[in-house]
Amino acid sequence: MDLKELRRQRRGRFMGSMLPYMGYIIQSGVAMMFLFVLIIFSAWYTSLLRDVPTGIPIRWIMLALLGPAAVHSGFRTYLQSPDTVFLLPQGHRMREYFAPTWVSGNVWKILRMLFVLITLWPLYIRTDVSPKQLLVTALLLIGVKLLASYGLWREIAMLSRPAAMAYALLRWAVGGLMVAAWLWQPSGRGLIFIVLLAAAYLAALTVPGRHSVPWERLIAVEKNQGGRALMVLGWFVDVPGREQRVYTRRYLSKWGSRILWLPDTAYRYLLTKSFARGDIFGIIMRVTVLGLLLSWWNHGSYLGSGIYLFFLFIIGVQLSALRKLHSESFWLTVYPLPEGSKGRNTTQFVFRAHLVLAVLIALPFLASVGERPLPVAGTFVAGVLLAFLFKGYLSRKEAHLDDDI
Repeated sequence: MDLKELRRQRRGRFMGSMLPYMGYIIQSGVAMMFLFVLIIFSAWYTSLLRDVPTGIPIRWIMLALLGPAAVHSGFRTYLQSPDTVFLLPQGHRMREYFAPTWVSGNVWKILRMLFVLITLWPLYIRTDVSPKQLLVTALLLIGVKLLASYGLWREIAMLSRPAAMAYALLRWAVGGLMVAAWLWQPSGRGLIFIVLLAAAYLAALTVPGRHSVPWERLIAVEKNQGGRALMVLGWFVDVPGREQRVYTRRYLSKWGSRILWLPDTAYRYLLTKSFARGDIFGIIMRVTVLGLLLSWWNHGSYLGSGIYLFFLFIIGVQLSALRKLHSESFWLTVYPLPEGSKGRNTTQFVFRAHLVLAVLIALPFLASVGERPLPVAGTFVAGVLLAFLFKGYLSRKEAHLDDDI
């Protein structure tokens, strides 16, 4: 059996299953939206480089953007559940199958990381008192990326799941410390610290017991990776066979528990619990935090208002995906939900969540309300109006769906 060819065929089938949906993404206007955002960002960044304000915490900005880009890793193995039977006899040869996985998983992430580095570099050399060399910095970040990828691969194979979680935290701490040491310390001292830390981390990775081939864990990771890709496509078109990853978030376990158990609110209860434990919640929280930071940084200008509305639009798109969350649930066909309650509860939930986040992200603009009362008020009104526009969009979608039924 040619294992490399087997992986190549599986990758080709997956990419082929994605291609029919690309037309819907283009028709949705996302390409024009991306181009518009790119033009606005280029104009803003060019003006920033021409007149760089004093006191920019450039090293913290570099750490916040380059640290995650260097440490975050992932692999697409395209393994399937039947492989635990049919590929099990090939366990001693699975390195042939996994080698292209590790290489391709690193190449694209290294290119993405280098793009972030090159984008930040003009601002870095204009604001840092003792900037490092670009080539050495790029090579160092590639080294951190390869070390983090190796660490992730070892984590997946660990026998103990708690140990794997602890080593995941260790990987992020080690990667962050390496990038920080290079940015804050002199080159020689920073390199010595990085080498010693890398050696200690590699030695620590040899301690936990490991599976030779962690079949079940790799299949679960692959299912999550494929699910994320289908979730993104689900923003634009109905995709059959989508599965949502479930997270245990005990701090949100009581959210929605006070909803009255009535037929009209049954789906609202289900949607609240599903949102609290799904992928979309994590994505929205990260977008919200980033939107808050950028809104605070630019709260005294019209650019800040544009950034606010852009992030609110992204949040609206994410929340709109909840409309298809349980579109293929068997139990919804069994439980006697009142007609129209599913769409009505979804629209109300999305609108309320969108409105709360619109107010939350707009809070930094209160710092400049004394100097710019009308622009700040206009920003708040525009955010609320955008939430109402998304509510109207979802209402029309549900109405069309009811008509089709």
